[in-house]
Amino acid sequence: MLARRELLIGAAGAAAFASPFREYGAWAAAAEPSGRGDRSALPPPIGPEERLHRIAKAQTLMRDAGLGAILVEAGSSLDYFTGIQWWRSERLTAAILPAEGEALVVTPFFEEPSVRETLQIPAEVRTWQEDGSPAAMIADWLTARGLGDRPLGVEETVRYFAVDALSKAGVETGSDRGVVRACRIVKSPAEIALMQAANDLTVAAYREIWPQIEAGMTPADIGAVMAAAMKRRGGSPEFTLVLLGEASAYPHGSGKPQQVREGEVVLMDCGASVHGYESDISRSFVYGDPSREQRRVWNLVRQGQQRVFEAAANGVPAGTLDDAARDFYTSEGFGPDYALPGLSHRTGHGIGMDGHEPVYIVRGNETALAPGMCFSNEPGLYLPGKFGIRLEDCMYMTADGPRWFSLPPPSIDQPFG
Repeated sequence: MLARRELLIGAAGAAAFASPFREYGAWAAAAEPSGRGDRSALPPPIGPEERLHRIAKAQTLMRDAGLGAILVEAGSSLDYFTGIQWWRSERLTAAILPAEGEALVVTPFFEEPSVRETLQIPAEVRTWQEDGSPAAMIADWLTARGLGDRPLGVEETVRYFAVDALSKAGVETGSDRGVVRACRIVKSPAEIALMQAANDLTVAAYREIWPQIEAGMTPADIGAVMAAAMKRRGGSPEFTLVLLGEASAYPHGSGKPQQVREGEVVLMDCGASVHGYESDISRSFVYGDPSREQRRVWNLVRQGQQRVFEAAANGVPAGTLDDAARDFYTSEGFGPDYALPGLSHRTGHGIGMDGHEPVYIVRGNETALAPGMCFSNEPGLYLPGKFGIRLEDCMYMTADGPRWFSLPPPSIDQPFG
């Protein structure tokens, strides 16, 4: 886990963050299906000006940390800073963000036109041929820019082969010392707006497809209907996890055949993205009439969610939110700790451009919550051999405390509000 000091550096400047956006439903009009997957009613994507602001913040943190530059490769962090939307392969496409001045982008020669299509910042683009070395190119650039006397910080998800090649080219590499994480963990109002839109259309899709679920349907059947409903509203479907009956007791499912049956739990965990920012919402209900046990467990999970929400405050360690749910469940006879039946996974995870990213709501995480942090609230209860209940709604911190991206449902009989 990142040291508390490094996270507080990243949260500096966010103290004044107060979301200008309305509560759940802010983008309700955009959540209505157009039939065309039209995004015109949704918030605009992140533009060049915000990306340059992100780089400026990273440069300040780099200088404070004694780094000459940082390296991010293809993936969400490259998109975050440069706008380049590219995938990871054995051929390195990456950006080097210096502590001063414009960035460098390296990419294979034959990929340059495609990479430039999404590049949104001023940057030098250098290409390498199939028999060339991008690491040597980066080393030469750092030396020419007078940055070779300071370490090159490597973003935490960069693959080893890239780091190894840079080291062999004479570049001093090391951790980025939390620079990228400190930038990404605090979302701007524009990012919050995109996530709100993604959540709104996901809830609207849930409400549309719930009456269509019938006995005999499989997870694939339900998932296809849900994905189509999210897409009609302008979202890009990211995942549609559907767990039926006993499979709902296993948080990430089972490979055994499943179908909707009377009196059994249907657990759905679905998300979409809007201009690269994700939603993640889980709902659990019973097809038919819930049993007394199913109803009790559902109600406890809803209470667990509320305990987590009420524990969230600026400055408190993220791990205390996990404690709030786990202590409550223990008092109700579940657990203790991570034991089953009970809450066998962490209470939540950060969310933004990635479905799972810091801040993690897990025991022992000392990261202090701060305005702009976004994370899921999903303290599920799982009873192996029977069923599981997971309600998942994401939250974001404002200067005044937590707010919901999606409102939790009122009851097992009204699982979508």
